[in-house]
Amino acid sequence: MSELNEQGNTLLNLLADGEFHSGEKIGELLGVSRTSVNNYIKALQEIGLDIYKVPGRGYQSANPIELLDEKLIRSLSNNSLVKVEQILDSTNQWLLDKIPNIKNGQTCIAEYQLAGRGRRGRTWVSPFASHLYFSYYWRFDAGIDKLSGLSLLVGIATVNALEKIGVQGVALKWPNDIYCQGKKLAGILIELNAQATEACHTVIGIGINVRMPPEQAKLIDQPWIDLSSLSHEKVDRNRLSAALISELQQLLPEYEKNGLQPHLKRWFDLDCFLNKPVNVLLADKNKAGICRGIDETGALLLECDGNIETFIGGEVSLRLA
Repeated sequence: MSELNEQGNTLLNLLADGEFHSGEKIGELLGVSRTSVNNYIKALQEIGLDIYKVPGRGYQSANPIELLDEKLIRSLSNNSLVKVEQILDSTNQWLLDKIPNIKNGQTCIAEYQLAGRGRRGRTWVSPFASHLYFSYYWRFDAGIDKLSGLSLLVGIATVNALEKIGVQGVALKWPNDIYCQGKKLAGILIELNAQATEACHTVIGIGINVRMPPEQAKLIDQPWIDLSSLSHEKVDRNRLSAALISELQQLLPEYEKNGLQPHLKRWFDLDCFLNKPVNVLLADKNKAGICRGIDETGALLLECDGNIETFIGGEVSLRLA
């Protein structure tokens, strides 16, 4: 399924104002019975929309629904290669399936993911029109060898974009998480399509918690935070999408030429674990030490008994001690 049917979209647009609408009115608008109205409401609830029923008043969305606007994002980012979809399995997979027939800057954003992916095979909870599910394509002609620090650069780009829309106090956690107030705000998943001696096709996935519905929050097994709890102003996902595109368009060509070195100071300023006791979790062991930031390749620097050890991403996780 790539989109809601006609009745589903009609109901979605009706409830978008956050006001009450009677079952009778909805039934007349959709041309269906009251029983069918309940079924359509349940279908929207199943994809993560908070819709309440109050006897005598009708149905109401818990929050006004603001949908992504493909034309607006293209205009704000000066990028014509933006595609907005209602429902996808995964925005990353949408791009991966189109390699090599896409160009640098091709972007896919969805209102809802049926099978959103996180790092190490985790599921990314993706309620409809609540968060940002964003993927961006870039081809690195220099090949795969220079991409070890790419997730760190993308983290910096994400913080820059958030600051541009007025979100402050955001930090980075090696290798691919964005934190605020000690809780996860966003995550990065980079997937590659490459041969050892050829150009590397990269799909950069970014998931940002914008407004977490209470029912969907129950599915998450770690501390989280969303943008709506950080700002009194409503977060515009269209502006945020455009800011992300602009940052990536600016930083990726520079990264391909100069690597991570020019951005080390920015990373150290944003590193939420810098100089703190941490545990590095590998497949079968736990290494304790002091986080000393990263090197120019993006490897984690861990001080253990006065010596500095380096760790790269992959199956390595970092936790506060």
